Amino acid sequence: MHPIIKRSFGGLTGAYYVRNFLFGLIFPAMLLFAFSHGKGDMSMSVRAFLIVFLAVNCFLYPYSRFVYESVVSYVMGRNVFLVNAILMLFVKLVTMFFCWYFAVLIAPVGLAYLGFRNRSLNVT
Repeated sequence: MHPIIKRSFGGLTGAYYVRNFLFGLIFPAMLLFAFSHGKGDMSMSVRAFLIVFLAVNCFLYPYSRFVYESVVSYVMGRNVFLVNAILMLFVKLVTMFFCWYFAVLIAPVGLAYLGFRNRSLNVT
């Protein structure tokens, strides 16, 4: 495997990637459930596009979430806010959905950062 790809895609810890990957499976499960119980019939090309879209977003979601959490950590610092738990969970679910839905656009930033950060490591 090329060192740049290894530094970028291997930049997250395994536990972090698996945890976020599993959380990212919530959205395709909900979408597939909704589409399977709908009254309309999808053409084969739309169905193929949907499967590719879901797979790519699930694969890239942990990198997208890494970017989001890094930006929020930088902006918020070590501040702690006490808010209603229901509100917090709703906001977290919404941010998870946006990170998942726009993973194709956000994840390249995280992959570039991880590749840049890990370039000093002797990865071959």
